[in-house]
Amino acid sequence: MIPRIYIPGDSGALALGAEKVAKAVRAELAERGIEAKIVRNGSRGAYFLEPMVEVATANGRVAYGPVKPSDVKSLFDCGFLTGGHHKRWLGAPDKTPFLAKQTRLTFARCGVTDPLSLDHYKAHGGLNGLQNAVAMTPADIVKQVTESGLRGRGGAGFPTGIKWKTVLDTSADRKYIVCNADEGDSGTFADRMIMEGDPFVLIEGMAIAGIATGATKGFIYIRSEYPHAVAVMQKAVEIARRAGVLGVNVLGSPNSFDMEVRVGAGAYVCGEETALLDSLEGKRGQVRAKPPLPAHKGLFGKPTVINNVISLASVPVIMDKGAAFYKDFGMGRSRGTIPIQIAGNVKYAGLYEAAFGMTLGEIVDDIGGGTATGRPVKAVQVGGPLGAYFPRALFDTPFDYEAFAAKDGLIGHAGIVVFDDSADMLKQARFAMEFCAIESCGKCTPCRIGSTRGVEVLDRLAENIEPEKQIALVTDLCNTMKFGSLCALGGFTPYPVMSALNHFPDDFRPTPVAEAAE
Repeated sequence: MIPRIYIPGDSGALALGAEKVAKAVRAELAERGIEAKIVRNGSRGAYFLEPMVEVATANGRVAYGPVKPSDVKSLFDCGFLTGGHHKRWLGAPDKTPFLAKQTRLTFARCGVTDPLSLDHYKAHGGLNGLQNAVAMTPADIVKQVTESGLRGRGGAGFPTGIKWKTVLDTSADRKYIVCNADEGDSGTFADRMIMEGDPFVLIEGMAIAGIATGATKGFIYIRSEYPHAVAVMQKAVEIARRAGVLGVNVLGSPNSFDMEVRVGAGAYVCGEETALLDSLEGKRGQVRAKPPLPAHKGLFGKPTVINNVISLASVPVIMDKGAAFYKDFGMGRSRGTIPIQIAGNVKYAGLYEAAFGMTLGEIVDDIGGGTATGRPVKAVQVGGPLGAYFPRALFDTPFDYEAFAAKDGLIGHAGIVVFDDSADMLKQARFAMEFCAIESCGKCTPCRIGSTRGVEVLDRLAENIEPEKQIALVTDLCNTMKFGSLCALGGFTPYPVMSALNHFPDDFRPTPVAEAAE
């Protein structure tokens, strides 16, 4: 049997040197006259171990990592093609500590399969959900998704089934499915991992959504900063179309659904669903007033389902295993699993898929391993640049939509960024205001003007100019932005600012220069 070597080709692994490793492996194979197949799989998400090279042996796959090009010759000398021991030896990849305790439903195939092999996808359970869906009525599909408890994984946590039912019940000559792949939050990479490592699961989820709602056309809106994801998704759509997964007769059924990839210019506000729709229509990405809701009048004025990548990629397992299976994971109203993305100043950075309910402390300390610098954790920002900063005093908060909301936080896209005790929270608060000022679409005054004034106020505070007055002013400003902004960009910017102010008040009262000199 020809040896099979797996070397990740996703952008995260490439950034860590995977292409150089692949080149070195090819050269060593040629030098030794060994015939082998190199598969460019996606990453399993343990980025602190990337590039992670795996080899298929008689006893299963064996992983090595992080592998450097200089390690390749010694890997061959140690017999790594048959799982031989080496200083980079990790053993069975799914038994490594970071991966062993995960509950992989949405990401079950990431890092395991060849991303562009439909046969490999089907061999690992792919298309089972779509096969079940084409034999059901749209109402029954919507009912199953509703009963699963799946909520939008893009940030708002809105029940997916309710959104689908609204579109199903709205009459129109054309309906659309739009996948929001404009992943722009700091510390997030789950969407990119799916698109580059298991693109067919997203295609399958969108096709199911189309059949469930009567939509016949889908669009994946990907930010331009994701060229690898764009390339993989375009190839996967072509493969799926040729195989009859997409087209006028989905899997040989009477259902019609096709889709295409569109690339956005990279504006953060286009992550907001109505700004995304304007951009998709060829307009400047600006937030629309609601009502009407996109479910009634969305893309080109037609009923439209807008879900993010992880929401849609979670649907196939629900349609395959059933609503009760999926709902059995999680806590409260937060059902199923969530791909937690651990980043920042952390020892073990990567994606960790688990059921809702783990505490923030477990995620940061046990899974993330604390800070990479070895210094104490000072703050953790959850939910992207608009997420709240949580101090260690709140590390007992379970990862759950309602639990985070009760602590004035939000899960968002489940990105976690860790900071050690050297972080200046006043500077972090200023960054939030500056970020909002730069990324604002400019349509509403609280966001457009409020963020600019916020930067000015925090700059005066940093200069110790009437600090109590500035603190009162920024608090009032945040209140205005929170309740007066047209969308979440301006409405959520107060979360990082006020959480930093409330939990780290000492950072907002700089020591006067004269006192510091003494």
